[in-house]
Amino acid sequence: MIETLVKSIFIDGKWHTAESDKTEAVYNPATLEAIAEVAYGGEEETNKAIQSAHNAFYTWSEMTGRERSKILYKAHELMLEETDRLAEILTTEQGKPLNEATGEIKGAANFLLWYAEEASRSYGEWLPSSIKSKRMLVIPQPIGVVGAITPWNFPASMITRKIAPALAAGCTVVLKPAPETPLSAIEIVKILERAGLPNGVVNLVTGNAEAIGSTLLTSKDVRLITFTGSTKVGKYLMRESADHVKKLSLELGGHAPIVVFDDADMEKATTLALASKFRNNGQTCICANRLYVHESVQERFTKLLTEKVQELHVGYGLDEGTDLGPLINQQASQKVQAHLDDAVEKGAQIVCGGKRWNGDLNGYFFHPTILSKITDDMLVMNEETFGPIIPIQPFSDEESVINKANDTDYGLAAYIFTENTSRAIRVSEKLEYGIVGVNDVFPAVAEAPFGGIKQSGIGKEGGHHGMHEFLEMKFVSMGI
Repeated sequence: MIETLVKSIFIDGKWHTAESDKTEAVYNPATLEAIAEVAYGGEEETNKAIQSAHNAFYTWSEMTGRERSKILYKAHELMLEETDRLAEILTTEQGKPLNEATGEIKGAANFLLWYAEEASRSYGEWLPSSIKSKRMLVIPQPIGVVGAITPWNFPASMITRKIAPALAAGCTVVLKPAPETPLSAIEIVKILERAGLPNGVVNLVTGNAEAIGSTLLTSKDVRLITFTGSTKVGKYLMRESADHVKKLSLELGGHAPIVVFDDADMEKATTLALASKFRNNGQTCICANRLYVHESVQERFTKLLTEKVQELHVGYGLDEGTDLGPLINQQASQKVQAHLDDAVEKGAQIVCGGKRWNGDLNGYFFHPTILSKITDDMLVMNEETFGPIIPIQPFSDEESVINKANDTDYGLAAYIFTENTSRAIRVSEKLEYGIVGVNDVFPAVAEAPFGGIKQSGIGKEGGHHGMHEFLEMKFVSMGI
């Protein structure tokens, strides 16, 4: 039965339908069945949401950090209380296995907790003056209304990772979730509402992605756009933000290498490489996209990894024992197939997988796949696959593999497996990435900065650094 959520637009503390009364369906990617109808808003609704956030900003920003933190603490508690229900909603609209969805909800709650704690820690400075008749202060102040544009692959944690620091800093928000996954966003806003968030501080608009995004970009009242998504869209946002010199925080595409040195713990390396690549069916911006293995251990590593991959179970995310759910849509499935076909045509060997999964469901499922005999001209080595294919290529020396790992326009995350501490430090410093994991493929935590360099984005999310994106430093010079 389709759940009708025609009042899925939240403006000034009230739930609304679209002005046109239009709705759009939300589909379960595992079954391709419509599971909900949500309001199809656009420019008019977004302008109202922006005005609501603008009006609420003055009161919200003047509250103390401790007052704001109480609301975030309460939201954190409510989210944890509803973990199971929220995880089931997330799996139904996004497809990932229930255990992964549960982990995401808990991670999303962690961002609320962390920034509840950070809300009272926005420090300024009293600068030593070189002039006796002057006193100088630096005062952190919230930037204003924030337009938050979030993706479908982590529809809960990407929301709280953006709006929790914004709220802690004293900003107000207009949230545009991905059209594929609006249900998690609706539930998170309901939690904030129940936690006592004042009217207008967070507003939600579902519907026409292009119209909503364009309105956020062209409004002079929106002072910052925070976005997670493709590099292509990130570049568009940068161009369109120029007219108002709008601040941007962008977490964009990745093309993460894993480098396995000959002294690595093979059991640990294969377990973690598998966890990185096939988490959310390879639909994560920091998952392994290229796997470089030292030639002396390549055969052993590939054999051990293959054994583990062949034990993975593809299926419906709500079924017990499922390790890989569906890809999000047909376009994603076609891209994975195109990358596979290109690699095979250029000489790659399919070690395992290499085909769609034909179970008793209608979704876009694909077997986890390992490729060998990889060459640098293959698409899998040059583009973000965003699916369950992992290419393995041997290397002979440290310098050459660093050069290969860095030979990309992306710079989000990279991983090293080694038991040599000196090598770990040396290689980490040479890798041109915003995040480097050493014997660790899960670097995203609430207390640490997350973000890329090069064409993988600008700005940081997470940690106390995440608050900085939503603050401006005002310099006050006083003559005495």
